[in-house]
Amino acid sequence: MLGDPKKKALKKLGKELHSGLYSYLILSLLNREGELHGYAIRKRLAELSEGRIVPSEGALYDILKSLKKIGLVQDEWAEVGGRPRKYYSLTKLGREVLDELKDEVDGIMSVLENMGRWQV
Repeated sequence: MLGDPKKKALKKLGKELHSGLYSYLILSLLNREGELHGYAIRKRLAELSEGRIVPSEGALYDILKSLKKIGLVQDEWAEVGGRPRKYYSLTKLGREVLDELKDEVDGIMSVLENMGRWQV
């Protein structure tokens, strides 16, 4: 047997779930708080989720790069305290996509709430 099938399934599905969730949360955070640099995004996600939803630095920057590539976020360099920092913000397209995703997330939340009422 090549590895534990349960671990493989959890790793694959967890990665897919986190990727979409992180993208949505980053877009929502930028919409709510405006321009933020990567460390501030990671820190705010940790604060808001009480440490439960914190992407690794590598994952965060990969997601930001992906969101930029598809036109949902833009970045701009600024010098703060003598240090260059890249700040991210939503584009017009990013806001439009986020608005539609909010409806989809609301639908998912409704399904999850209904499923929570099921007897197992």
